[in-house]
Amino acid sequence: MTRKTLTQYLVEQQRQEKAVSAEVRLLIETVARACKTINHAVSKGALGGVLGSLETENVQGEVQKKLDVMSNEVLLEANEWGGHLAAMASEEMETIHRIPNRYPKGEYLLLFDPLDGSSNIDVNVSIGTIFSVLHAPHDASGRDVEEQDFLQPGSQQVAAGYAVYGPQAMLVLTVGTGVVSFTLDREMGSWVLTNESIRIPEQTAEFAINMSNMRHWEAPVKRYIDDCLAGKTGPLEKDYNMRWIASMVADVHRILTRGGIFMYPRDQRPSGKAGKLRLMYEANPMSFIVEQAGGMAIDGNQRILDVQPTALHQRIGVVLGSKQEVERVLKYHEQA
Repeated sequence: MTRKTLTQYLVEQQRQEKAVSAEVRLLIETVARACKTINHAVSKGALGGVLGSLETENVQGEVQKKLDVMSNEVLLEANEWGGHLAAMASEEMETIHRIPNRYPKGEYLLLFDPLDGSSNIDVNVSIGTIFSVLHAPHDASGRDVEEQDFLQPGSQQVAAGYAVYGPQAMLVLTVGTGVVSFTLDREMGSWVLTNESIRIPEQTAEFAINMSNMRHWEAPVKRYIDDCLAGKTGPLEKDYNMRWIASMVADVHRILTRGGIFMYPRDQRPSGKAGKLRLMYEANPMSFIVEQAGGMAIDGNQRILDVQPTALHQRIGVVLGSKQEVERVLKYHEQA
């Protein structure tokens, strides 16, 4: 049986489902090619001279890894000349990247975290790339795109996805018609469809959270984790396992595969009151994917995809995954 490639899948979504335009199809294919390039560099590791840190910090105040900067450049160079985009924004850049005047401009905006899970680069643990596609405002065609044009709620996303660079390189994608995954066939160089309908189990017995921050958590989060740790004799009446990879891509991929709940909540510290993860580059695309797979994603009190962004690098608390578990966390917040 001939397996379906990413291109074939996207053509079907364009022709039969009317879910994507030709421009979005070509844009996603371009991002996917860039992810293949990044995966190749990741897989070379020390042989390619890409491990270690630079002496620079990104706009978030984080020390940049060599692979962070390289991945950012790969995505910028791959996407700026195709004619599908009006501008791009990256977690690694202070402000937006407008398409140079020498290239045609399109109707879409691309946001990305070029290399999620950077702390895991040098220890050979799965990392990945996250991306989100928005429609540029209609009045932007006759002027330069501004940061404000990117500040759209996550519910407005046209497409979202991530690549995970692990034992297999995989691409997970939604264009609003469910969630599918592709595996990179290294011999053929193609992204091949390997799961046509990803669904997150509604119940789970696994949670992912950084337990070292427990003393800083808000009461509803601490209550939920305490209930999980109480096991079969506790209020949830089952034994839970904890999983924490410290790479959002890897943690969310596990949840999409077998269920679970991922929590990076806001906390009581000055640096954590708004949350830690970036709304535009991480929380929105992952929430779109999780919801399309039958899961749920909240900031603690409300649906993440309903949040109106106020800044390009805005941070937010994130609780996402199996629906019943996320609903329980939401109820604990409401009761508090």
